[in-house]
Amino acid sequence: MFLSRLLRPRTVASAHCDLPCGVYDPAQARIEAESIRAISQKYQASDDPEFRTRALVIKEQRAELVKHHLWVLWTDYFKAPHFERYPQLHGLFNEATKLAGAGGAKGAADPVVAEQLLVKIEEISKIFWETKQG
Repeated sequence: MFLSRLLRPRTVASAHCDLPCGVYDPAQARIEAESIRAISQKYQASDDPEFRTRALVIKEQRAELVKHHLWVLWTDYFKAPHFERYPQLHGLFNEATKLAGAGGAKGAADPVVAEQLLVKIEEISKIFWETKQG
């Protein structure tokens, strides 16, 4: 009994985010998606097999980073009130992470897919910045 009282927190804090707000930003996902688009364009323009292999490896790494940054926003930043106010948000995240994944930018070197991913990230970003206003 004494030990449980000793280990009990003396101060309980609550916050919207895991850390004070300001550490989350959809720009991280956008930058990686822009890299995917540029790599896909360079891949399509090249006939060099070694270059194309390196491009695919880097593109797949960037696609994983996009998914990571989106998942952090989806699971750590956005909370129930956001999903209530923006009912399309879950769908946007699902579509964006699918576009970044094996069935999308990770699995294809198509600049059009990368552009579609950027459009979804921009929609998420717009909502993100609206939530920061109030």
